Amino acid sequence: MKLTDNLYFYPENGMMDCNTYVIKDDINVIIDPGSTQFLTQLVGDLFKDGIDPKDINVITNTHLHPDHCWANEAFKNISGAKIIIHPLHKEFYDMTVTAASRFFDFQGLEFEADSYFDNNKFSTGHMEFEFIHSPGHSPESISFYCRSEKILIPGDVIFAQNTGRVDLPGGNGEELKQSIEALSQLEIEYLLPGHIDIVTGAENIKSNFEFVKKYVFPWL
Repeated sequence: MKLTDNLYFYPENGMMDCNTYVIKDDINVIIDPGSTQFLTQLVGDLFKDGIDPKDINVITNTHLHPDHCWANEAFKNISGAKIIIHPLHKEFYDMTVTAASRFFDFQGLEFEADSYFDNNKFSTGHMEFEFIHSPGHSPESISFYCRSEKILIPGDVIFAQNTGRVDLPGGNGEELKQSIEALSQLEIEYLLPGHIDIVTGAENIKSNFEFVKKYVFPWL
C-alpha cells in the first residue's frame, strides 16, 4: 500500500509477524521484513506495488525481536540487499535475538549484519531519517523519524491505543513511558507502528498519544 511518494506499508500477516515499511528512493530500504513464514506473502505484495525485491538495497530493523528480524537473512538471500542495523542492535544482540530465541523456543533467528549505521541520520535520497533511541519495549529499540515529511516509524514503542509489551528480556515500563513522552513532542503526520493499524493526521496522532498516556501508562 502506497502511503506517500516514497513510502509503502505492508500490514502484518499473522502471529509472530509485523508491519513492514519500504522506502522507495535513490536507496531502497525495507524496515522490519518480519517472519520467514510470511515472506512469500510479503514478496507477493511488493510485486503488486511494482517493487522487485532485487531492487531493495538495505534491510534494517527498528529492534531485534523475532517477529521483526526473523526474515532478515531470507530476504537478503532473495534480494541481495545488505543488512545494515544500528550500533545499539549490535550492543544488545545477545539480549534480544539470542534471548528471544530461548524465550520463544525458536531456531534460526540469528543473522549477521553486513554493516552498521555510522551516525544518527540516514539519507535515502529525497528523505532523511533520524534515529531516536526509544528503549522500554526492548533496550535497543530505534524509532525512524523523517522530519521533513513528519513520518515516525517507532517499531513496538507505541501502537494505535496501545504500547509494546515490557515483559521480554530488557523490557522496562518506566523507560517505555519516557520514550513515548519524548516521541509525543515530535511533529508527526504518519505514525507507523510495528503492529495493528497506522495512525495518520496530526490531531489523530496527538489524541492517540493522549489516550496511551491516560489509559495505558497506569499499567506499565
